[in-house]
Amino acid sequence: MAQRVLVVDDDRTVSDVVCRYLAHAGYEVSHAADGAAALSVAESEAPHLIVLDLMLPKIDGLEVCRRLRARKDSVPIVMLTARGDEADRILGLQVGADDYLSKPFSPRELVLRVRSVLRRAGDAPAVEARPEVLTDSDLQVHTGTRIACLFDRELTLTLREFDLLVHLMRHPSRAFSRAELLEQVWGWSFGDQSTVTVHVRRLREKIEKDPAAPRRIVTVWGIGYRYQPADE
Repeated sequence: MAQRVLVVDDDRTVSDVVCRYLAHAGYEVSHAADGAAALSVAESEAPHLIVLDLMLPKIDGLEVCRRLRARKDSVPIVMLTARGDEADRILGLQVGADDYLSKPFSPRELVLRVRSVLRRAGDAPAVEARPEVLTDSDLQVHTGTRIACLFDRELTLTLREFDLLVHLMRHPSRAFSRAELLEQVWGWSFGDQSTVTVHVRRLREKIEKDPAAPRRIVTVWGIGYRYQPADE
């Protein structure tokens, strides 16, 4: 069965091109022209991925993303923005987007990004030949079910946040550069390294007692980040 992709964009020319390329790539594509319609379609059709424009009538893309995450919808989101401003890209990641592209963009690149995100979302449980339970004091991460709990309370993590946490916990006390994390977690050989910074910040907000003074995901100045187990 073809994977379902919801394209949310009020620019008919852009949405027609995107939908056509995605359909040609083998996806089942639906379209919504505003934020309110996007939330309705996302609930009724349960797409495997959403391509979400930032600038939308009625409810903008950021608010759509916030509402999806607030109702614990973990559907992967690739956000589109007409702005090249780094602050917009970072804000999109902060509210829960998994990836982003700035307009104008190549439809072929979008298809590749969609394929990459869906592959990680769909293959992650399947590639776990031996599902693990990664434990660090009061933090438990179940790789088979993709559930993370802190003090027995399930955490709401996006696809990338979960993958990043698992990767760091599997390599305790090892320092990774942002470029290494971008390649090993996102599968990108190039890209905006601020993506990693934003996801680290979001993870800290969810697993650290004091995100401003992290004890688990610590900064290694001049290099990047490492995971420091609580008992060390």
